[in-house]
Amino acid sequence: MNTNRLSQKMSDALNAQMTKEAHASQIYLSYAVWADEQGFEGISNFLFRHAAEERNHMMKILEYILERGAKAKIEAIPAPPADPTNVNNCFEKVFEHEVDNTKAIYKIVKMSFDEEDWATWNFMQWFVKEQIEEETLAINLMNKIKIAGGAKADADALYVLDKDMAKLPDSAKSAESVTTSNP
Repeated sequence: MNTNRLSQKMSDALNAQMTKEAHASQIYLSYAVWADEQGFEGISNFLFRHAAEERNHMMKILEYILERGAKAKIEAIPAPPADPTNVNNCFEKVFEHEVDNTKAIYKIVKMSFDEEDWATWNFMQWFVKEQIEEETLAINLMNKIKIAGGAKADADALYVLDKDMAKLPDSAKSAESVTTSNP
């Protein structure tokens, strides 16, 4: 008996997003290796943690595809882009990547709405909220390096930034989750 409750178009889109999340994990992994090679232990650690988070996003989509009775397709992922040229460039690349991912998420949300696939629409709301946090986090990273001097940040500023990054949480609080008792 066929238990698939996803249209072919939706199944293809979710599989493509699953691959995009796997690629995101590899991108963060490659940036983490670059940061480690540059001696930025705190930045590297943050990026390694973020690579694992992106892989978890991939798994979340994989599990949803299977739960809906569709076929999950494991595809090859492209190689990560070239290494960043400096910390400022690294954080800019993180932001650009997150904005691109947000656009892909929004396309699936719109498709699920247009198809009246309310289960997928509801499932994707978690990713919409996650992308708000991801973009906020990326902007916060760019603000930190901007304060440190941007692409011309000196060694002392980068040292302090690296130490701060080691303590940085993996996500940014969104205004939606903040209350007077939980600021």
